[in-house]
Amino acid sequence: MPENEIENLNFEEAMAQLENLVRELEAGKIKLDEAVTAYEKAIKLKKFCEKKLNDAKLKIEKIELSPDGQIALSELDNNNE
Repeated sequence: MPENEIENLNFEEAMAQLENLVRELEAGKIKLDEAVTAYEKAIKLKKFCEKKLNDAKLKIEKIELSPDGQIALSELDNNNE
């Protein structure tokens, strides 16, 4: 699968493809040459999913209520994870 095809997937589609590849590899349903290709594709899908999750995490903001009742957004405090 070319890199740009993976980039066109959304997170859920990429995860579904990754899960299917893992199931097939674990079940031994794939011949050796195909397994190597499937493994390479799985690595690309895994990296893509990790990037999507990291990007989403960076976009998360915390809603705060100030003492005077004003609502404001601030960056999520990573120390509370």
